[in-house]
Amino acid sequence: MQTYRSVSEMASHKFKRMLNRELTHLSEMSRSGNQVSEYISTTFLDKQNEVEIPSPTMKDGEKAPRQRPSQQPLPPGPQFQPMSRITGVKKMMHSSSLTDSSIPRFGVKTDQEELLAQELENLNKWGLNIFHVSDYARGRSLSCIMYTIFQERDLLKKFHIPVDTMVTYMLTLEDHYHQDVAYHNSLHAADVLQSTHVLLATPALDAVFTDLEILAALFAAAIHDVDHPGVSNQFLINTNSELALMYNDESVLENHHLAVGFKLLQEDNCDIFQNLSKRQRQSLRKMVIDMVLATDMSKHMTLLADLKTMVETKKVTSSGVLLLDNYSDRIQVLRNMVHCADLSNPTKPLELYRQWTDRIMAEFFQQGDRERERGMEISPMCDKHTASVEKSQVGFIDYIVHPLWETWADLVHPDAQEILDTLEDNRDWYYSAIRQSPSPPPEEEPEGPGHPAPPDKFQFELTLDEEEEEEGSSTLGATEVQELFMAQDTSPAEELLEVDGQDTSMEVEIEEMSLTQQADSVAVGQDESTSPDASVDAMGCRSPHALSPESPTLPALRTPPTPEEPPGLLGLPSMAAEVGAQKEHQAAKRACCACTGTLGEDPPTLPAPGGWGSAGGPT
Repeated sequence: MQTYRSVSEMASHKFKRMLNRELTHLSEMSRSGNQVSEYISTTFLDKQNEVEIPSPTMKDGEKAPRQRPSQQPLPPGPQFQPMSRITGVKKMMHSSSLTDSSIPRFGVKTDQEELLAQELENLNKWGLNIFHVSDYARGRSLSCIMYTIFQERDLLKKFHIPVDTMVTYMLTLEDHYHQDVAYHNSLHAADVLQSTHVLLATPALDAVFTDLEILAALFAAAIHDVDHPGVSNQFLINTNSELALMYNDESVLENHHLAVGFKLLQEDNCDIFQNLSKRQRQSLRKMVIDMVLATDMSKHMTLLADLKTMVETKKVTSSGVLLLDNYSDRIQVLRNMVHCADLSNPTKPLELYRQWTDRIMAEFFQQGDRERERGMEISPMCDKHTASVEKSQVGFIDYIVHPLWETWADLVHPDAQEILDTLEDNRDWYYSAIRQSPSPPPEEEPEGPGHPAPPDKFQFELTLDEEEEEEGSSTLGATEVQELFMAQDTSPAEELLEVDGQDTSMEVEIEEMSLTQQADSVAVGQDESTSPDASVDAMGCRSPHALSPESPTLPALRTPPTPEEPPGLLGLPSMAAEVGAQKEHQAAKRACCACTGTLGEDPPTLPAPGGWGSAGGPT
């Protein structure tokens, strides 16, 4: 377990450094790129000072935002409540008129029950239209989805939950989501809950989790954003809110959601866990806390590193089901599952994804308006006058959502392939919309021969393979990668680099990645007594590593390239030429080693990329 944790921590630090490098490149491309970079770094990295994002250049006539003096009191508001109380909890009266016989079919009153029933036929499918469910359920989407899923999974009987208590709790919970918040409301909670329900049913996880673990995951998804005020953790910290003081600036909202969700169980006829044993309640509470705290987006890279490590060490049964034989592994998967569900909007059908995007941007802009009114610095992507919605979604997918979902798809392969395909299609749609978008203004973008237009793909590949991170390592910079893409023909048919491995430019990048991995294997495989010069010499044969904001994702790395390759693109060497150059370089190196008396063995045979060595560590 200690070895697993140390490997996971190393992977987390490495992924943060990789993201740091890519965001720095992106921020230097344009002002809007800087804004996207700053948003990603401040939201998804738990230490903001780990990422150095250059400040955008101030235009002539622009003034820096006025900073509120720390001693100046904030306007009175609901944040100033006695700290001995959990703020946000309201008295509701849902239980007085409820009886088992009067409870509607789907737990909520509606005059469109048949339409609701038709929509809920897709309850177990990815892409349920939760907006239609809300319309047909009179705005009670969370209560409807929660009741129907609990009935579908027979959880009421398994844990002896009284039906009237279940309905009372879920209606009370939904009332504590703010309907005037554009995104983080009960509709989002219902969507995350239904997405978690579908992910729990994936074939690769069949019969993996206990009933109590399933109950905990669904409950965590339902409460994970309750009483969300529509502003970020950083906003609460910057405004010295009572919540930030109560939780010491650490996962402020996530701690509050948990407190409210569990506090509501103490309301009249709301304790849905009343018939659980003491040990079951303690275990469920521990798991729910673990999962909801993992929805803090600043923990994203740590979660991703843990998931990536698990993928590299995963074990499956003969029937293809994941073997998670201890609690630590199971809670790790559940933690990432709820996190994936929370970041699932870009994986849904485009019609739904666009609605979610409109909602989150409206919430961001409302926060930006509040910051402007207070004279505060406006948070990244919250300034309605400068934010590029389309670029923010492309960057969000490339740097956050796609790496996460690609790793999840590897874990449950091949169950999530359709989800991944939809994600990539949606990414392409938003990229194509950038050119038609009126924002940001054209003059904000750098122009001229020194600033070529960014390519269609700038995803990067996360890998656990060892890599030299020092200044001496040869890595393609943003400018070099831009020039590489400019060397291609820009006809419409070839403008988008597809991920199916058919584009020859990708094959060249794959070969470069392979050469890098081979050189890394030489450096790692040497005995500790090998002289530093020999290690440096081994690293010296590396090819440039195409890790930059422009790089496409490389799923083809999982399979070896075909023996015969077509000629390279105009301005680029063919793959055959690359292989020939590699052989010549190795021959020259052996001759050089023979003269100097250093090691002259051929590099060891490489395992498959991302594989694990006999010692249990990443190769």
